[in-house]
Amino acid sequence: MNLKKYAIASCAVLALYISSARKNFAQHKAAGRAYYINNAGSDNNPGTLTHPFQSIGKINGLHLAAGDIIYFKAGQIFKGTLLLTQNISGTKQQPVIITSIGKGRAIINAGDSSAISVYKTTNVKLQRLVLTGHGRKGGNIKHGLAIIASSNIRVDDLDISGFQKSGLLIYSSQNIITNKVFAHNNGAAGITVEGPYQKRESNNINILNCRAENNAGDPTNLTNHSGNGIVVGNCKNVLIDHCTATNNGWDMPRKGNGPVGIWAYEADSITIQHCLSYKNKTSEGGADGGGFDLDGGVTNSIVQYCLSYQNQGSGYCLFQYWGASPWHHNIFRYNISEDDGAVSDSQAGLYVWNSSGDEKQFYDCSVYGNIIYNTKVAAICFSDVSKSRGLRFYNNIFVGRDSLIKGWDKIGDVLYYYNNWWSIAKGFNIDGINSLSAWSVKTGKEQQDGKLTGLNIRPDFKKPGRATVTSASQLKSFINYQLPANSILRTTPVYTGSVGIKNISL
Repeated sequence: MNLKKYAIASCAVLALYISSARKNFAQHKAAGRAYYINNAGSDNNPGTLTHPFQSIGKINGLHLAAGDIIYFKAGQIFKGTLLLTQNISGTKQQPVIITSIGKGRAIINAGDSSAISVYKTTNVKLQRLVLTGHGRKGGNIKHGLAIIASSNIRVDDLDISGFQKSGLLIYSSQNIITNKVFAHNNGAAGITVEGPYQKRESNNINILNCRAENNAGDPTNLTNHSGNGIVVGNCKNVLIDHCTATNNGWDMPRKGNGPVGIWAYEADSITIQHCLSYKNKTSEGGADGGGFDLDGGVTNSIVQYCLSYQNQGSGYCLFQYWGASPWHHNIFRYNISEDDGAVSDSQAGLYVWNSSGDEKQFYDCSVYGNIIYNTKVAAICFSDVSKSRGLRFYNNIFVGRDSLIKGWDKIGDVLYYYNNWWSIAKGFNIDGINSLSAWSVKTGKEQQDGKLTGLNIRPDFKKPGRATVTSASQLKSFINYQLPANSILRTTPVYTGSVGIKNISL
């Protein structure tokens, strides 16, 4: 080895690191103090660039003020739990920042505990970190990042894996932004928003550009669902935008109600948009395993411009469970489902279920401008318990393998107007009725002022049944369900100007 060349190269790397660190320090000097953590440092040091701290424990003992910034050395592993509690006094204009310095990201290895706990804290920004635990079956028993009873917290560019509970938990907190969080290989869920039952203390939360993948299930939870991608409950004013959920829920350790890719329950004013949920699963014999779901107690919420495909459960779920608060004033619009629901009990791309048994608990929902395309099972399923009031399906395109609706005789006062129906096997089929007009006369559906409103036309989409997108960022270029230029569906009321995908931006 040429020691002279090695020494020169090492000095060059050190000089580059110090230059970068000084630049970052200069940016924050006026606002607060910079602290540095490096495995080569010592907790007896002052925490400066040239004399850094060594451990997470030292940081836990600091009183961090507005504008302070903590730099973990990128590429190094730091063991333990970072505790951000009431010893934080950041401001909205000058938050306390926790980040990595250098190329790549620092790793916080929490072992059997949480990597970062944010409790009763305001005005903190977490960015460019990797959080790891010993694994959902390897000894970890906690959440990766837990934000509890806190406000004005921003999370950017975090990789979170190996935790038995959720990768990211937001509990009873307000004004939270999470952006580019990759939550994978956890147990209960990738990302969870929660709070005390029905109090909806968690509010004003944005979940943006996040990915939840391979969160298989919590091995200790034998009484309820686990293995969700992104799930929000007991909350209000939550936006889930440009997020992706895939391959979640496959190892839920029970039969019964199951996980879903992206969903909400006991929540108000939830918007799920421009999201992708595909190839999510449930346990063998378990329920659900679907793409998107507005579940029990959800109100004033919307799912729009989303793509769901090849989920074991239905792509889009309208659910109300017994004991939930009333479910009402919700919308599903301009979404696509492709070959969902072939494994779980739904056997359809869109599923309606109300186990409360009371139509007053499950009412007022508009489903319009959607494409449900299914070469394996039905387009729509109504469960044996699906009483509802004010469910409206209009301007949709429904394509199913054979019979288009499963449980059509349980649909109650559900209204259908200006939908296009196509059975791949028979042109039209709903429970043995092979004529749209005959079905309309028998049921009174797809009629307005005594005239047939629906159509029975093969839609001839561009590339149906061949979705391959793997990220929500790819949805704007997804054109598989464009209609032919001369399609009558472009000029009839069935085609809204958006549902044909040509003019829609997923």
